[in-house]
Amino acid sequence: MRGPRVTLEQWRTLQAVIDHGGYAQAAEALHKSQSSISYTVGKLQEQLGMELLHIEGRKAVLTSAGEALLQRSRHLIEHAMELEAVAASLEQGWEAEVRLAMDAIFPKSILINAFKDFLPKSSNTKVVLREEVLSGAAEALLEKKVELSITPVVPPGFMGEKLMDIQFIAVAHPDHELQKLGRPVTMKDLESQMHIVIKDSAIKQNRDSGWLGSDLRWTVSNFESARALLASGLGFSWLPTHEACDLINEGNVKPLELDTDYRKQGSLYLVYASKEIAGPATNLLADCIQTCTKAYEATHPALEELMAK
Repeated sequence: MRGPRVTLEQWRTLQAVIDHGGYAQAAEALHKSQSSISYTVGKLQEQLGMELLHIEGRKAVLTSAGEALLQRSRHLIEHAMELEAVAASLEQGWEAEVRLAMDAIFPKSILINAFKDFLPKSSNTKVVLREEVLSGAAEALLEKKVELSITPVVPPGFMGEKLMDIQFIAVAHPDHELQKLGRPVTMKDLESQMHIVIKDSAIKQNRDSGWLGSDLRWTVSNFESARALLASGLGFSWLPTHEACDLINEGNVKPLELDTDYRKQGSLYLVYASKEIAGPATNLLADCIQTCTKAYEATHPALEELMAK
C-alpha cells in the first residue's frame, strides 16, 4: 500500500503561514528561516499538484482548495497529537499531573473531600486547579488546558456527566432597603437596586448568564468579593445556597422574600477533555469527585430551610 506523499510537518507549516499571516511570521513562530518555510509550502503544493495559497499584497491567502484541505489538516494534526498523548500515557502509567477546571459555584467542601480521598492513592500525581466562572471552565476544555472540568456549560464535541443541581437564592444585608419594604420584593424592586454579579472568567467564550440582565450592577471576579460587598450592605445578589448558608447563619445577609416563587437553578457537569486517553490519576480524581458529590447532596441544606431563616 502506498503511503502519503506529504508529511504532517508540511501541513503544520501551511497552518502557520495562514494563522500567523505570512511566510515571515510563520518562520518566526516555528523558529525556522523564511526560505525553509517557502520551500516546504512550495513542495507541498507540488506534491499535491494544486495551488493552495497565493499572495495578496503582503498576506498569504488560501485558494478554495487550500481552505478545504487546511481545515482537514487541522483535524489530522489534532488526531496525531492525541495518538502521541495515548502513547505517552501508556508509557508513563500514572500521570505526573492532572489539571482540573472548576466552576466557582461548585461547593469547595466537596472538592476538599475529593482531594483527601485522592491524595493517598494518587502515586504523587500533582493536581493543578483552575477556578473559573460561567464559561471559563468550558473554555479551558476547548483550549486543551485541562484533563477534567466541572462546568455549567458542556462545550460542543464533549460529553458531560451531570454532577449536581445548584440552586440560587436572592440575598441582601438585613438593613438593606429591600429588606425594609414591609412586603414581598418584586422584580421591579430588584431592577431598581444595585445587583452584585460575578464576572465570566472566559476570554473567548465570554457570555452573560440569565441573572446578569440588570444595567444597575457592580461586577466582581469572585464570590469572596461579592460576599464582602453584601455583608457591607452594598446591593443584593443571587448566591448558590451553599455560599449563602454561612452568611445567613452569621447574620450578614438575609434571604429576600420575593412576590413570586421565582427560583434560579443551574446544573454542573463533570467533563473529560478526552476519556479515551485519560490516565489512571485522571480517572481516580473523577471518581473521587463523583463519590464526594453524592455524599454531599445527602446532607445539603434545602432552599426551603434557608428561606425559613
